[in-house]
Amino acid sequence: QVQLVESGGGLVQTGGSLRLSCTASGIIDSINAMGWYRQAPGKQRELVALISSSGSTNYKDSVKGRFTISRDNVKNTVNLQMNSLKPEDTAVYYCNAVLRTRAYLAFTNYWGQGTQVTVSS
Repeated sequence: QVQLVESGGGLVQTGGSLRLSCTASGIIDSINAMGWYRQAPGKQRELVALISSSGSTNYKDSVKGRFTISRDNVKNTVNLQMNSLKPEDTAVYYCNAVLRTRAYLAFTNYWGQGTQVTVSS
């Protein structure tokens, strides 16, 4: 069994900051990419930021320069530091990890339960 547990969402004013964290637990063999996605009401889920196992990063254009993704390969965690938040950043944020377990050695997508981020104007 693998679980991705997120924390750090909440309500913040425009220009404020939040830090999201996600920890993967279970009988994990290795983790490939980790990332954060978000879904606003009435919209499709979209990629916000991605980080490879070697540390290479990729960001949605609208968050470049404001958001920073990082990971700890020992603790199996991924973080998203969000600064200069805007109302359009309001969404449910989901942690994602592409990993394989010791029981099933094919890389598979896993998702967290989601955490709400609300930015008030």
